[in-house]
Amino acid sequence: MRILDRYISKTIISGTLMVLMVLGALLAFVDFISELDDVGRGQYGITQAGMFVLLSLPKRLYELFPTAVLIGSLLSLGALASSSELTVMRAAGVSIARITFSVLKAGFILLICAAVVGEWGIPWSERNAQAQRAKGLDQSIRLGGSGGFWARDNGRFLYVSNVYPGQRLGEISVYELSEDNQLQRLTYAESATYIKGKWQLNQVKQTDFTHKQVQSSEMASVVWPELLNPDLFNVVSIKPENMSATRLYKYINHLKNNQLDSSSYELAFWIKVLTPLSSLVMLLIALPFVFGSQRTGGAGNRMLAGLLLGIGFYLLNRTVNHLGQVYHIYPFVSASAPLLVIAAVSVYALRKVK
Repeated sequence: MRILDRYISKTIISGTLMVLMVLGALLAFVDFISELDDVGRGQYGITQAGMFVLLSLPKRLYELFPTAVLIGSLLSLGALASSSELTVMRAAGVSIARITFSVLKAGFILLICAAVVGEWGIPWSERNAQAQRAKGLDQSIRLGGSGGFWARDNGRFLYVSNVYPGQRLGEISVYELSEDNQLQRLTYAESATYIKGKWQLNQVKQTDFTHKQVQSSEMASVVWPELLNPDLFNVVSIKPENMSATRLYKYINHLKNNQLDSSSYELAFWIKVLTPLSSLVMLLIALPFVFGSQRTGGAGNRMLAGLLLGIGFYLLNRTVNHLGQVYHIYPFVSASAPLLVIAAVSVYALRKVK
């Protein structure tokens, strides 16, 4: 049975990878065409646009991963069915349940790969994609080696160590220079929040370098009308869907401890957790169509129905997620409901196959 497991896993994984490559090429082409509108602004050229598209690709493919698994499994298992290999397996005494188990083994491998990409790959690639694009367009942002970034705005040089959702910054250093480019003032704040068009800096330490004297002062909070252009802030801030599940979990606890709304981040967390699991459900969807096409004619119609079901799942999932936010449905329910419904239908259809 190990040989059978390896063969089925290899077939499904190779089919899924082929579909991901095709989808990736199509998405990259469409995204690159849309980026051509900005080519020529600042130092944003063809190379920078290409890098932005490539770095953005993991997130795009991650969103379509369940659909890619469905299409790949339908193509690969359909090929086994058309060559009568599934018939031979069943004639040799391998039950549908055992074949399903082999298929789900491949699903677990795909699940692990998707989880790794979602947890580490997407946060890194999205952050670098947005920062590199901003760098090419206006040269106002520079990535720092420790994960922060440099920015210049209204004659100030800023270094921001951390960027949090909700227009919050962490560990900010502001360097103000005189007209002859001498350091005039250094301001450090543990955090800053953009509120009603102004920046509130907290736990502030300020050092003035004037007339060969150094004067230091500390303040619990101070309000600045200007610190960082909000447009630049939007470039480097991390959207909930681009955060790792671990960081989302920690930030949700932070929001709850401070009695702030965390629903959008909870939804993003559950989507991040459930997206890899949906690959298993997509494999369950594929099996009834593949086995069913062996019993009767119209295999093409069954394949088309399976593809439409996968696309329908994607649209249903997105719709329910957005409706959940509008009607304040518990995030876990809105994130898992489409998956549970499709899983129940798949199991029911699979039990009907003989």
